[in-house]
Amino acid sequence: MSDTVIVLATLVAYKLVLIGVGVWASSRNKTESDFFLGGRQLGPWVAGLSYAASTSSAWVLLGFSGFVYAVGVSALWMVPGIWAGYVAVWLWFGPKLRAETAEMNHLTMTDFIAARATGHARKIIAILSAVLILFCFIFYIAAQFGAAAVAFESQFGLGHVESILVGAAVILIYSLLGGFWAVSVTDTIQGALMALIAVILPVAALIAAGGPSGVLETLRATAPPEYLSPTGDQPAFLFLGFAVGIASIGLGTLGQPHLMARLMAVKDDVSRRRGFAIAMSWGVIVFVGMAVLALSGRALVGEGLNGEALFYQLAADLFPALLAGLIIAAVLSAVMSTVDSLLVATAAAVAHDMGVARRFPGREVLISRGVMSGLVVLAVVLAATLPATIFDRVLFSWSALGAAFGPIIIARVSGVEPKPSAIILAILAGFFVTVFFYIFGQIGGGSVPAQLAALPGDPFERIFPWLVPLLLVFGWRMKRA
Repeated sequence: MSDTVIVLATLVAYKLVLIGVGVWASSRNKTESDFFLGGRQLGPWVAGLSYAASTSSAWVLLGFSGFVYAVGVSALWMVPGIWAGYVAVWLWFGPKLRAETAEMNHLTMTDFIAARATGHARKIIAILSAVLILFCFIFYIAAQFGAAAVAFESQFGLGHVESILVGAAVILIYSLLGGFWAVSVTDTIQGALMALIAVILPVAALIAAGGPSGVLETLRATAPPEYLSPTGDQPAFLFLGFAVGIASIGLGTLGQPHLMARLMAVKDDVSRRRGFAIAMSWGVIVFVGMAVLALSGRALVGEGLNGEALFYQLAADLFPALLAGLIIAAVLSAVMSTVDSLLVATAAAVAHDMGVARRFPGREVLISRGVMSGLVVLAVVLAATLPATIFDRVLFSWSALGAAFGPIIIARVSGVEPKPSAIILAILAGFFVTVFFYIFGQIGGGSVPAQLAALPGDPFERIFPWLVPLLLVFGWRMKRA
């Protein structure tokens, strides 16, 4: 039996398991609450692992490892910010978010944001939020489909479009069938597989490179001096901007609707606290593992490799076909565990927040499934036609939504009730300032915005968009009754 057949059989079996979960979960979907929040019955393991897997998509296995491979030790300043995001969501946001959304029967993050708004203002907030979520998540989903395509292209020689279609079809099938419950259970399986591979592959790479001392010795001999420097040998002010900029990626966690949904869906406060411990442990394992993989990989293969291909390269070099199939499945897990969550969150935004489902009473779940199907079609088209790295697409969507919604959630969790007009302006300001610096960072040039956008670590794209929204929501409050 050829290696290709073994890898293919492994992947087919894995995908059939996921579809089976979707079929099993389909009987649980009777209402919108079932479809979008799993009936608020998530236990700690499902909540914790599905959260972790959803927040850490293919960009962790491929993008983050590639970033560390290319930049070196200074890239690791990103990790404390990401872990801080876990802490903020589960321990700061979590108690009020879970309690209030359960009491008020909120189904989406937008419901929570607009909880004190009424009438026309509430409609504007809901529609505006849904449009931004739809816009950003289409690009986010497209990036994940692109990552899946790379896996199929490298292993089976499929064309780019065919590879995208195969991955998209499987995700759509089980997401349509089982909704949030299927997504959460499959994400739990996928998160466990990702954690397993995040141990096995880095350990194998580290051993192959001669252990920690061997990696360090090789990198000292072959890499430039700044590669092993925690500051990247940058001037103090540039390093500070770089470190704060990449650490601030964790801020984006605070405004992601698919992650907030896990806190809304967890069944009780005990499960929330246990879920945090599970999610945090996962985050430590995976991020440390990918950092070890990146540095060991640089010692083994040297520079010049496309960083986002490092994961596949080492898997092919270090393991036999069966294990290589599992490793590819891990990448697909990273893709699927994020895409399925994004699909459900976006369907909720369009069907529930925009009020599309309310026009068809009794058919809310059917409408949501139709929205998900349309999203997949659009994302497939984008993935097939727009060239961009996984890292760039994901970080743009992540940063834009974080700045648009994060400050409002911070205010509400802190006991501050912003005026509806402040919420509307904060959403617009956070999103468009992010877009502004992203565009100037892409086009370059000698203008002041372009120079600021080009600073190492993108601090202006990550931090500045939060300033105006925070001032608005904390300064423009509703009068106390």
